[in-house]
Amino acid sequence: MPPVWFITAASSGFGRAIALAALRRGHTVVATARNPSRLADLAAAGAHTLAFDVTSPLPAVRDLAAAVFAQHGRVDYLVNAAGYILEGAIEEASPEEVLASFDTNVFGAMRTIQAFLPHMRAQPVSAENGVRGAVATFGSLGSWRGAPSGGVYGMTKWACSALAETLAAELAPFQIKATVVEPGYFRTGFLNPSARVSTKARIEAYEDESTPTGMSRRRLAVTDGRQLGDVDKGAEVIVDALTGTGVASGKALPVRVVLGSDAEGVIRNKMAETGRILDEWSEVIRSTDAPLPN
Repeated sequence: MPPVWFITAASSGFGRAIALAALRRGHTVVATARNPSRLADLAAAGAHTLAFDVTSPLPAVRDLAAAVFAQHGRVDYLVNAAGYILEGAIEEASPEEVLASFDTNVFGAMRTIQAFLPHMRAQPVSAENGVRGAVATFGSLGSWRGAPSGGVYGMTKWACSALAETLAAELAPFQIKATVVEPGYFRTGFLNPSARVSTKARIEAYEDESTPTGMSRRRLAVTDGRQLGDVDKGAEVIVDALTGTGVASGKALPVRVVLGSDAEGVIRNKMAETGRILDEWSEVIRSTDAPLPN
């Protein structure tokens, strides 16, 4: 039996590209989107398509998971690709906008994982790769570096990376792998005006292009369509990493799959910067330790 993929937000971006990459390998793909009519091309390519809104209540997601396992018997690769960017300064973001962003980017992934894991833990180990399955969430270079006008998005992406790191430890005894995909800027529709959500409140001080926030806003518009990353190349690496094939042959699935030289640069800079902070403040940091009890 070919391995089975369940992919959220498969109508565009990485979700769609991963679905197509898996289909090209002869795998079974369950592709989902809020509007299944946007999955017609994947259906034509052989995918099973379903309507699925990741913000649905947990009982509804559990019902969906049960139906998927009843039809396909197992899910080898659970990919949580749903997410969007809320553009706006921290001061401009309303509680409702922040909650909506977390509901899709973080809580949606959590609900999906919570609904599918009982079935994945119960399924047999795959004879092909010796594991029961793998779970992937999507972080970003924003998991490592907060950006003006992208603070809420960064908060959600840091959460997704923490979610994956935790899952990797929790699921290891059950022979289920977990990872977070942390791409840089890839040439998808993610930054298109139709896909990007901005805060309703706009404060004039942050519109000033001499401020970091103002510059960041203009940069997003200029970057759209000129991103460094190739989403099809990135999707092939993700499928290789999850399946342990191709460029990942002989390698263990890392807890983070970093994609794009821009993401690599951000992460290396953050590591070096953090190291300098620790070096400069090491005596102060250690001074707060309490003596061990006798």
